Amino acid sequence: MNTIRPETAEDHAAIREVNTLAFGREVEARLVENLRRLPDFIPELSLVGIEAGQVVGHILFSPLVIETQEGAVTALALAVLAVRPELQNQGIGSELVRDGLEECRRLGHKTVVVVGHPEYYPRFGFSSARAKGLEAPFPVPDEAFMVLELVPGALDGVGGTVKYPPPFSDA
Repeated sequence: MNTIRPETAEDHAAIREVNTLAFGREVEARLVENLRRLPDFIPELSLVGIEAGQVVGHILFSPLVIETQEGAVTALALAVLAVRPELQNQGIGSELVRDGLEECRRLGHKTVVVVGHPEYYPRFGFSSARAKGLEAPFPVPDEAFMVLELVPGALDGVGGTVKYPPPFSDA
């Protein structure tokens, strides 16, 4: 891949296409568009992978909260990650995840939650969210519900339910 950079308005149609092709439906593409409209959307955490001048991959990290007995703890959701189908399994997604997590760290974020493939995300340091005291707001297998502490110990003493922003409920 030539470049990974934050999305621009000119990328929106290509991001929609990549997500629609990658998932074979429009649900994830609509989710991205709805998350982009939220007031706490972080443009620096919507990254595109560019190859030969074309958007070939996209990753988005969105703010969420972990509702604890002591109050809300901020975190990020990794959703969604998409790569054009003909370019999958070539490392583009991995580059997007690594660069995205580094950007999350650089911006001072401490925790990232993902519901994803249990064979894929652990290679980036994700592990069981339930083992760290987190609960999902919807039914999800233990092995697919994962979390990564960008700052070691960020979840020490934090236990509660992950609350996704409203667009996730519509997805």
